[in-house]
Amino acid sequence: MASPVSPEQSPSALPVWPGASSPPSFSPPRLLLGSTEDVLGAVPYLLGFHPADSLVVIGLTGGPPRSRLHLTVRWDLPLGSGGLGQIAPLFGKEGVTQVVVVGYGSGPLVTPAVDEAVALFRRSGLTVVDALRVEGGRYWSYGCSRTDCCSADGMPYERRASAVAAEAILHGLVALPDRQTLERSLDPVTGPAREAIREATGRLAEELRGRLAGCRDADGFAAEFVADGMARVREAIVTYASGGRLGEDQAARLGLDLAVIRIRDEAWALVTEENHDAHLKLWHDLTRRLEPRFVPPAASLLGLVAWRRGDSALAGVALARAHEADPGYSMANLLAHAIHHLVPPHVLNDRMPSPEELDQEMGSPRMAWLLPMAALLEGSGGPGREAAAGSSWSRVTG
Repeated sequence: MASPVSPEQSPSALPVWPGASSPPSFSPPRLLLGSTEDVLGAVPYLLGFHPADSLVVIGLTGGPPRSRLHLTVRWDLPLGSGGLGQIAPLFGKEGVTQVVVVGYGSGPLVTPAVDEAVALFRRSGLTVVDALRVEGGRYWSYGCSRTDCCSADGMPYERRASAVAAEAILHGLVALPDRQTLERSLDPVTGPAREAIREATGRLAEELRGRLAGCRDADGFAAEFVADGMARVREAIVTYASGGRLGEDQAARLGLDLAVIRIRDEAWALVTEENHDAHLKLWHDLTRRLEPRFVPPAASLLGLVAWRRGDSALAGVALARAHEADPGYSMANLLAHAIHHLVPPHVLNDRMPSPEELDQEMGSPRMAWLLPMAALLEGSGGPGREAAAGSSWSRVTG
């Protein structure tokens, strides 16, 4: 299967998602996969981690010898009640013509899932290039019965030191040891770093409560707060683009800002191909550092940026963090809904509003916009806090 292909990373799951454990996603660099060993060497970089007890399906577009990898999907094994879900219709919509099916784990665990996948894809008119089982650094092909090339003991392959792995690393792709390592990468900071952000948050919240209590022009205060918050978002993006990092007070203040939907949506609208890395670093950092009740906006932005750039593995973990902090947070839930219904990221990109469109749609700032943030200042914010202030997010998925 010698063909230059474009890898796309697929992620770990949100617990609320049925079907695929790792939503499909779509992304650029090209790797030359000329053998089964090349495919197996690439899979961890397509997913973002080394899979275990998993079914992985790679979808290719075009035909030999120039097939291109278009998307990758992963399921936990054994398959759940939803089976392979809506993957065949998605492949049809995306122009996938060929698939490679790879199961990771023991024969009794993998074989039923591979059989189901192969039968589904053949019924759908797709060419199954190969169907493999991988365990303990060896692989077996379900499509090969020749003992001279497919030993009953399996064929050994190099898991980490292949040329494909080296090429993937040069493209900036990462393969963590397992999904748990990926999940731990977003664990909240602890120790002195946690104490510092907690102290800064408490002090800034007290200061803001005083300002709110003493303001005489509520809507004027809201307009000033929103303008300052949007300016802080822009400054933070520049800081991380230049390799910097927010201090405790700056991070805590931005956490307060993002509780206001217009400010959060400003951050969303400012995501571009050119500043993806800065957004990724910024929202990753804040997701780990902010006090739990302020995490959902930052984690949702991280999920959005990660999914948009093709790193659905990180997107899934980020959205899980948002869901843990506030199960009713609508941006995280709507993004999860879009992914569950197999909406490709390019559809989302095409519908991203500009800051000017947000201003036109949401109108002039008013005190009602600050209510979700005010609720968090008292520590009483409940599920779906942002709904009270309205959001343009529904325009993307609605």
